[in-house]
Amino acid sequence: MKAYSVDLRAKIVAAHLEQKLSIRKTAEIFACSKSLVQKLVKQQKIEGNLQPKPRGKPRFSHLNTASKQLREIVAAHPDATLVELCELFAQKTGNWVGRTAMCSALQKLELNHKKKQSGVVKQAEKES
Repeated sequence: MKAYSVDLRAKIVAAHLEQKLSIRKTAEIFACSKSLVQKLVKQQKIEGNLQPKPRGKPRFSHLNTASKQLREIVAAHPDATLVELCELFAQKTGNWVGRTAMCSALQKLELNHKKKQSGVVKQAEKES
């Protein structure tokens, strides 16, 4: 569902504050919830604006600010798998990241990574 326009938000707050309508009556007139009216009035008083807030959780990753370090790791270990790259990154920076985050960061930097161990290496490990 999209956010209400700033124009409509301003009309709701004006109806409540300037026309001295109750929250319940304002919600009834604009066909919205009481909690929306309360939220908008509070936002206007505290922040001074009625802009909608960004939706969703902010996504944080240690990889966002470590592109130089990540390039160095990939250059030094071109045959490393995602799991190995995660471990190398943790050793270098002290911050652990998951495989999904590592894969996304590599794609953003347009760096290649080894998908999995080759069959020759797997057979050699089994024989040992």
